Amino acid sequence: MGIMDSIKSIFKKSVKVNYSMSKTVDLMDLNPRQVGPNQHVKPYYVVASVELGNTTTKAIITATDMEEGITYLVSKDVRMTRDVRVAKKDENVFGTTIWGIELTKEAVSDMVKDVLVGALEKAHLTPNDIDFVVRSTGVTAGFASPEEVGNMIVALAQGCRNAGIPNSKMTPIMTKKQLPERLQKYCLVEKVMFDGAVTGVVPPKGKEAVANEMEGELVTAGLKSGAKWTEVDFRNPCISIDFGTTLAGRVINDELPYAKVVGNLCGLAGAIPDAIVRGTGLVSKKGGAVLDIQNKTGKINKQLAEEYCDEFHKLISVERVPNGRTRYGTVPLDTEAAEKAGTYLIGCDVGDNGSDLIKLEEIGKELYEKSNINTMLYCLDLVSAKVACRVIKIAKDNGLVNEKSAVGITGRAGITGQKPEVLIEMLKALNIWDNPNDHVVFVEDGLALGAGVMARCMNCLGTPKHPIGGNRGGACILKQRIQRQKR
Repeated sequence: MGIMDSIKSIFKKSVKVNYSMSKTVDLMDLNPRQVGPNQHVKPYYVVASVELGNTTTKAIITATDMEEGITYLVSKDVRMTRDVRVAKKDENVFGTTIWGIELTKEAVSDMVKDVLVGALEKAHLTPNDIDFVVRSTGVTAGFASPEEVGNMIVALAQGCRNAGIPNSKMTPIMTKKQLPERLQKYCLVEKVMFDGAVTGVVPPKGKEAVANEMEGELVTAGLKSGAKWTEVDFRNPCISIDFGTTLAGRVINDELPYAKVVGNLCGLAGAIPDAIVRGTGLVSKKGGAVLDIQNKTGKINKQLAEEYCDEFHKLISVERVPNGRTRYGTVPLDTEAAEKAGTYLIGCDVGDNGSDLIKLEEIGKELYEKSNINTMLYCLDLVSAKVACRVIKIAKDNGLVNEKSAVGITGRAGITGQKPEVLIEMLKALNIWDNPNDHVVFVEDGLALGAGVMARCMNCLGTPKHPIGGNRGGACILKQRIQRQKR
């Protein structure tokens, strides 16, 4: 049975999906000043994630209950990156988004300040209420090398400072006395130091192989955190896939106490459906995205959607990144560094660094003229799910993913609509697991959750009774880490 035959069963029977939606927390619990004298104050660790992406710029505040190891959403502020202010005369453009939106250090800092202040105001919090801030970016297309992405991180830091966040809340602690008193009992810095490992995974050795390495690290950590709300034990070995505008993610093995990154994902992801929908005329030709579509009407023509999914995929390449490439799907990379580190690069592209995205627009126009927006959106679900399936198949065929592996998906182009149900059905055809439902999890706000986890790892704030490091079904690796560091 082929992939398209397999997904036809979706509407005949319900498909179980392990979907982790962001859970909220009572804001009163975050403010001990408003809690009565006889009430228990929960030890929340409050982290702000600031991300400037190709399509959206977000500030998401999360709070982790250090007793239970569960992370909650506090507030979120999201802006369209295309609305970043234009460069002033005395400012230097240091990069662009994948859609050509020019960025300056000052403009990025202004947008970051606005979005972070927006998230704080929504939660009725001040910078003093934030314990840590993690900055990241998915904007890599406008840079010449992975190292140059660091310039963006500097601009993000300035925006955070302008919002009132001190440097001390963006750098790791040296002693637990630097933490608020409510958190000091959960700090393990006197037993184990931060050695670069996040959720029990050490970063690849040597020179950075892909410009989106940090994104991959964050989403992997976030998927492990978000999966706590589901029945899936999303720990090692695993593959994490982030479907933002660009593709990010990692393939992790099951070595102990520290697992290794054996694969990195890069290239185009949400940029593909965004390009397709631009052919409809319903969104702007420059910077328009699926997120802009409001009126979703019309009966779905599933057969037509399946036919056009195949047409789109004739233009979409999913493969091992060829040696010698310096970019793949617009993402800067270093294949030599990847080979030395022992990491396998899997990329997704349309033409050469997105050169054929315009062809997707043309086919998208044709599909829309023959049908309606709901058929188009269903087709986009098929297209994205098939990209994920092709990525996982390559990982499987090269021995990176097996029946012990968990799969985690996050990002707007990977978890919305009917993509989760479609992907679960597609994965059955790969014959990796008897029941894919037990091994696949879909998580909202994966990168922001990962920021909270990274902050905890950097500051040695562990929850040994509720581990996110180590292997699936296994115990916490704290004891093994302590023994290793003593050697």
